Amino acid sequence: MRCFPTILLLMLGGWLATRAAEPRPNVLLIVVDDLGYNDVGFQGGGDIPTPHLDRLAASGVRCSDGYVSYPVCSPSRAGLLTGRYQRRFGYEFNPKWDATAVTHGLPLSESTIADSLRSAGYTTGAIGKWHLGAHPQFHPNRRGFDDYFG
Repeated sequence: MRCFPTILLLMLGGWLATRAAEPRPNVLLIVVDDLGYNDVGFQGGGDIPTPHLDRLAASGVRCSDGYVSYPVCSPSRAGLLTGRYQRRFGYEFNPKWDATAVTHGLPLSESTIADSLRSAGYTTGAIGKWHLGAHPQFHPNRRGFDDYFG
């Protein structure tokens, strides 16, 4: 069976804030390295069974025309999480995993989708590879995510 390295599985939402007056949708964003368009069942692929992903796709909103904005993983992830073209804030590299490097990570001046969702009353979480800085100031829990496992 063919495997694809998963970079980041972001689970955004899941639980509504207790103060919410009306239900809001849960948000689940899955990011995968080297996944081809036709590698999953809901896109027509049949080589690898993906029944759970197929079920999620059938019951939710599918964004099928997304493209990465950089050829390596960390800048692409930075662009996705900030909603900005990462070159505009100088993030064009895969940082070395170095917990002493205070400048090698997603700039602290940039807000993430998790920051926005948290402000809207969502509980946020991230699971998987972070690769947006190893210094504690870049940790997902300091970048808008309530929970992180990776």
